[in-house]
Amino acid sequence: MKVKEIMTWNPLTLHPDQKVGDVVNIFMNNKIDGAPVVDENGELVGLFTKSHIYRAINKGTDLYTIMVEELMTREVYTGRPDDEFGEVVNATVPRLPVIDDQGKVVGMLTRGDIAKAFFYSYNDMSLEYDTVINSAYNMIVSIDAMAIIRIWNSAAEEYLGINAEDAIGKNIAEVLPGSDLINIVGTGEKEAVKKVKLNDRWFMSNRSPIKKGGKIIGAVAVLQDISDIEKMSGELNYVKELNEELDAIVESSYDGLFITDGKGTTLRYNRAFEQLTGISAVEYLGKGVDEIKRDGIISDPVTVHVLEQGKSITVMQETKTGNLVLTTGNPIFDEKGKIIRVVCNVRDITELTLLKQELEKVQELSQHYESQLRSLKLHFTGDEKLVFTSAKMSNLVDMAMRVATVDATVLITGESGTGKELVAELIHSSSTRSNKPLVKINCGAIPENLLESELFGYEAGSFTGAKKEGKPGYIELTAGGTLFLDEIGELPYNLQVKLLRFLQSKEITRIGGQKPIKVDVRIITATNRNLMDMVQNKEFREDLFYRLNVIPVHIPPLRDRIEDIPALVAHFTQLFNRKYNLNKRISPDVVDIFTHYDWPGNVRELNSLIERTMVITDRDIITRDDLPAHMWDRGETVSSYVLVSGIVPLKVAIESVEKQLLERVYAQGQTTRQMAKKLDVDASTLVRKAAKYNISRKYNRL
Repeated sequence: MKVKEIMTWNPLTLHPDQKVGDVVNIFMNNKIDGAPVVDENGELVGLFTKSHIYRAINKGTDLYTIMVEELMTREVYTGRPDDEFGEVVNATVPRLPVIDDQGKVVGMLTRGDIAKAFFYSYNDMSLEYDTVINSAYNMIVSIDAMAIIRIWNSAAEEYLGINAEDAIGKNIAEVLPGSDLINIVGTGEKEAVKKVKLNDRWFMSNRSPIKKGGKIIGAVAVLQDISDIEKMSGELNYVKELNEELDAIVESSYDGLFITDGKGTTLRYNRAFEQLTGISAVEYLGKGVDEIKRDGIISDPVTVHVLEQGKSITVMQETKTGNLVLTTGNPIFDEKGKIIRVVCNVRDITELTLLKQELEKVQELSQHYESQLRSLKLHFTGDEKLVFTSAKMSNLVDMAMRVATVDATVLITGESGTGKELVAELIHSSSTRSNKPLVKINCGAIPENLLESELFGYEAGSFTGAKKEGKPGYIELTAGGTLFLDEIGELPYNLQVKLLRFLQSKEITRIGGQKPIKVDVRIITATNRNLMDMVQNKEFREDLFYRLNVIPVHIPPLRDRIEDIPALVAHFTQLFNRKYNLNKRISPDVVDIFTHYDWPGNVRELNSLIERTMVITDRDIITRDDLPAHMWDRGETVSSYVLVSGIVPLKVAIESVEKQLLERVYAQGQTTRQMAKKLDVDASTLVRKAAKYNISRKYNRL
């Protein structure tokens, strides 16, 4: 409290030359007992009080004959308006003139002012004391030495249901019959945490004596409703149980767990993490992850990256013990989006890696056994379409089985009619793509102007006659399966570039389209032409050839595997007997002739010959007389005759001659356009008639 807050402003002042008798009248009229004395400039020069007057009267001095300056006190202690009241009062007597910076009197501090200041101060302290007591959460009750209640705060009113005015001033035994607080006055001993019952409610009480000057003048009790403590105890037990449960979960984890705060300081890690890293239980608690990295415990702590990037991160790491681990770090954010924890899950994948390697070995062995079983099945149970007994074909089938297990591009070569399409079917059916489509395209059977749209498809409105909704090509339709491109040597040069691009990128772009389409397709190609000669003659792209010729498979001609002929004859005989509801047999001498024949048309020629002889021969046994003469007349060349057997209708004879001519020209391994030119017909006519007689590679079977 400052002086200016309690002083009397602009007090009555005296002058040094005033008569003392006049001052007496001034004091009596204004009811004051003193005043400051100022000069003509208003500056303080002294202090004049009733004491000065009394001393003059005692001396018998005439009060009207002396001046104020003769009696006044000249050395006066003064104060300033901004002085602290407590400091001024401790150092002064009852009156205190208050002056400003120029020494002029601006106020007067009197006994009344001081008394009033003390009263206000006491009142403020009393109110503050009451406020503190009544603001306390716990009950506060105090008594004096006679057991009279002096303090009864608001909490006591609330919990005990008794108003303060009904309790204060009464003996505590009347208000709380069960209380023994008066015993503390008698013993003078403190009692901490005592359970007491008041008004049928239990409380936890701390009780102490009140001492003043070494004498006990009362006692005070602080009480808390025990239900609050029990509630807190229950919450603490629950938290303890949760913590124990969390510890059990963390420690039971097979994976290592490593937890830091938002600054990368280690908070905890479990036993699994200790075993993975080789550290002790508390070795790195409270330390930063930079120390863990520095000591080589973990090659690259993921916590650092999580704190930098603020997101979950998974990395491969190596521990000091040599274990390979997969670590995932997850940030935990508070309500303001700040990272407060980083939880890392550390999984040992060393064993998983070994198991993976073992599994891969088992899978490879399983695939090998599966391939061997399929091969044995073909050897001993046969196949509906693929029939063989020769070592050459056996080796070829074994190779096809091995090729089927990979997705590499295959180029099948061989003369016309050797069964290239059947080998492609075998590779597809033995591969992991067997449940997906096998799409077959004869590159020589589709007109050049349509081949591109058939292979790659087109978008709506790409050309005149295109479907308005567009159309996917065969490559798209084969997605996930195998695309067999027969007569790959007939592929136009401009399309070879587009096929090469697909083989490199596995993407196609439809005609009229802009967006590339990703397609997963395995490519198998076949040809009866020498592609290397075509490359040298600039008829086939060299880069495409090497893309297609990743795994070459060559099918030997029938004349180089005559041991397969008896099995093929038996197979075709049985096939056509079922087909035409016949019961015919091939005589041994016919089989002998077959084994000495050159078979320029290969298996396709054998198939056609047996079908023809079984259909047109009226006997149940087919003999050499039923065969064309050029086959058993060794003096004639194979290609010198195109014959019919017996007297047949002219239409049948014409068709027989057409068929034989087509077989001969297809066996020469030329392009469709070259064959059409040699027979002096259009290419479309050649393809149509070949399809009619089941000669086209797209439709033939062994």
